[in-house]
Amino acid sequence: MSVDARTATHVTSGARERSLWGRIDRGDLIRTLFVAACAVAVALGATWPWPQVPVIPVVGLVVGCWPIATGAWEDVRHRRMSMELSMLIAIVAAAAIGEWVTSLVIAAFVLAAEILEDLSMDRGRDALTDLMSFLPDTVQVRTDDGPVTRPLADVQEGDTVIVAPGGRIPVDGVVLSGRSSADQSRITGESWPVDLSPGSEVFAGSINQIGAVEVRAERVGADSSYGRIVDAVRQAQSSEPPVQRLADRLAAWLVYLALGGAVITYVVTRDLEATIAVVVVAGACGIAAGTPLAVLAAIARIARAGAFVKDGAHLEALSAVDTVVFDKTGTLTAGTPSVVEVRTDGMLDQDRLLTFAASAEAYSEHPLGKTMVASARTRSLELFPASEFTYEPGCGVTAVIEGHTVAVGNRTLVADAPEVVDAPGIASPVHVGVDGAYAGTILLADVIRPTARAAIAEFHRRGVRTLILTGDQPATAQAVAAELGIDDVRAGLLPEQKLSAIDAEREAGRRVAMVGDGVNDAPSLARADVGIAMGSGTDIARESADIVLISSDLSDLVHTLHVARRARRIVMANFVGTIAIDLVGIVLASFGLLSPVAAAFIHVGSETAFILNSARLIPRRRVGAKVQSG
Repeated sequence: MSVDARTATHVTSGARERSLWGRIDRGDLIRTLFVAACAVAVALGATWPWPQVPVIPVVGLVVGCWPIATGAWEDVRHRRMSMELSMLIAIVAAAAIGEWVTSLVIAAFVLAAEILEDLSMDRGRDALTDLMSFLPDTVQVRTDDGPVTRPLADVQEGDTVIVAPGGRIPVDGVVLSGRSSADQSRITGESWPVDLSPGSEVFAGSINQIGAVEVRAERVGADSSYGRIVDAVRQAQSSEPPVQRLADRLAAWLVYLALGGAVITYVVTRDLEATIAVVVVAGACGIAAGTPLAVLAAIARIARAGAFVKDGAHLEALSAVDTVVFDKTGTLTAGTPSVVEVRTDGMLDQDRLLTFAASAEAYSEHPLGKTMVASARTRSLELFPASEFTYEPGCGVTAVIEGHTVAVGNRTLVADAPEVVDAPGIASPVHVGVDGAYAGTILLADVIRPTARAAIAEFHRRGVRTLILTGDQPATAQAVAAELGIDDVRAGLLPEQKLSAIDAEREAGRRVAMVGDGVNDAPSLARADVGIAMGSGTDIARESADIVLISSDLSDLVHTLHVARRARRIVMANFVGTIAIDLVGIVLASFGLLSPVAAAFIHVGSETAFILNSARLIPRRRVGAKVQSG
């Protein structure tokens, strides 16, 4: 197996990708070409085999109108008005007055439009399924008897999965052993490889690149990021968002308008040709086909960039959002403490001070102690064994390190530590004493996510209001808000108080999106117009949300909002364009200024234009960078 994952990915994708020719239904294509050939033959004067009997146009219409007639019949049975029915009426009417060429041309155009629509929708579906086609059928699982091959469906939570270089990671989990890098672009949208080492989190659908790794499966099957995307796609393809229902209603009314205009035209003018032209020119196929294509393509584009939308209705709701509410911990911040600064009084250098503190905390279960140990290891500092370890709850730890008594904690343990530490509001000081004397202070903080500042600034640029609702202390919340440029922050809130705040925003007429990650955020996520969960958050938060940021990258949220708004603009443009073309076309046709053939050209041309307008949202096979601006 090649170790070049990108090459492997490209080859796999290329094998799956069908050419344009491969996507076209052969039967539909042959039928369309046959009807077109009949139209050309009749236009050239062909009368085979008997001049008195129109065999060629009749055969052409029977062959061409069969799928149109069956579709129209289904709509009649379900009491629906459709473009197939109006086109069938136009075809039959043209044939009835001997306009064989016109009738055949209309039929050929309708069939060609159906092929184009199928191709466009196929592209939209492929853009989604392409994201989900990378998991292997079988995987290597380590057992007491050694590695064994199992079907992916048989892998359980807690199993240790072996992923070879170039292999596809089949589960969400944590790396147990091995070092490598992973291409997570199909899951998170990040084009740069992510380094993997013991403790690293991995996502199903990622590509392992240069080294073998063993992964403890934590989420498998439908619970993995892959499985959730599969479920989201199924729901998106089966659901009908409000904008689609509007499109269907508008399409029906446009058909009624066309038929009504045709009746009035015939009553006033007695001109059958003008009447037929009125029926042919008016239509809403572009709306009917372009709207679901835009929704599916937008969901695909969002998924490729690092998030997934559970339903088309949520995409539409997001496009109207004007207020984004953020939880703080785990959403705007990483959710876990990090060492942000090491200060010494000159007795020891920074590395030595951190080494002593981490060595003393190596036996501690306190989160801050674990953070210092992790920071020391990140800096490749060698920890010393500790003796006479003592843990004093609420105060800190004391241990003997290299013959020195080291105290790590608050001023109860380090009495001569400064009473006031000049530190940002988000940082917590931990003092270090060596042999009874103050040696320095280590500042720890739940650091702000790297993309949070840029994301908040972009929201403000787009006219979206932001605020923070958090249960944390006011001083810490205010410090985070100040760094991010958020003016409205409400701290010390219980879950029910967050709910009340969201209800108040909605009652004020705002369309609210809530972004959170924890159990306490779940009610608010469900209550908001759009609930958005961080991929790193709790299961209940992800289940309660309408949209999940798989990568937990807030820039993905900006991108998601951008795509949702762009999709809505495209759909609205299709609406307005269809109505304008239909109204102008009906007027021209009713006055005899538009022949049925010209009307067919306008109808199909406008439909094609609107479908292609929606198809602009279909993502490319590879996304190198996220779109952040409109």
